[in-house]
Amino acid sequence: MNKAIFATPRALDLAREVLHIEAAAVLALTQRIDENFLQALNIILACEGRVIVSGMGKSGHIARKIAATLSSTGTPAYFVHPAEASHGDLGMITAKDVFIALSYSGESQELLTIVPVIKRQGARLISLTGNPRSSLAEAADAHLDAAVDKEACPLGLAPTASTTAALALGDALAVALLDAKGFGEEDFARSHPGGSLGRRLLTHVRDIMHSDKGVPAVNQNATLAEAVLEISCKGLGMTAIVDDARQVLGIYTDGDLRRTLEKRVDFTTTTISSVMSRNPRSIKPDALAAEAVQIMEQYNISQMLVIDSNNKLVGALNMHDLLRAKVI
Repeated sequence: MNKAIFATPRALDLAREVLHIEAAAVLALTQRIDENFLQALNIILACEGRVIVSGMGKSGHIARKIAATLSSTGTPAYFVHPAEASHGDLGMITAKDVFIALSYSGESQELLTIVPVIKRQGARLISLTGNPRSSLAEAADAHLDAAVDKEACPLGLAPTASTTAALALGDALAVALLDAKGFGEEDFARSHPGGSLGRRLLTHVRDIMHSDKGVPAVNQNATLAEAVLEISCKGLGMTAIVDDARQVLGIYTDGDLRRTLEKRVDFTTTTISSVMSRNPRSIKPDALAAEAVQIMEQYNISQMLVIDSNNKLVGALNMHDLLRAKVI
């Protein structure tokens, strides 16, 4: 039978030590953000093609993440496996591209094999290594130093602190590029349309509002009974009150109905204009749906009218519409 293995309190001390070592490795990088970093940034900013990121083994996994981060923050990038590159994938690289090579030793044979071809094609080369005097660093147009004092692995063998440092340096590069390009929230949302941020930033009121015959509305001369019937038929918990030109004069909601019932008025003779709420909160159809959420929460309302620049009624929405659109 296999002997059972159980973790001991020593594991907690070791885990803390790993985090201390890796945190120190990342912090040390701040002293190496210099002209070389700026040079790498300028090479990428001048790139008319794509950024290709490559690395072997654990460096390859970090390279994939860096490529993904660059792509999602406004710098088109993709990962190429260096071994596959020497067997045909180099055809994807052009003179307009920038090639970022990751290798802690700077002597990865698979990368060094393809570097002469990359240089011959005219692509710019950025290396990210732990050895500024390595072959890869010396061949590069710009070198990023990701050296660490030691690995977090107690055997000193498994890439741990070094891969964390490389990943952090890649993030620093991506964020600096993002800022230099003026890449904003809406740009980010366009590349993440399936995420909650994309829904919040790309969904407009016009995309989710009720329109045409789905908009509850009655004329100012309508009776209270007619207004209540309109509320019931349209199912939005309110109705707009408009003039003959469909300009908004007021709103009547379920809450207004409850308050009216307390007054015991005659629903068949009372005009809606005498009991409506005037100057209702409204929003334009081109506004972001997130703005509608903010207004509803600020004023503690659950319905809104949508009007155009001439105060004409063009739509309506309530909190349920925003929930269905996953804006909230």
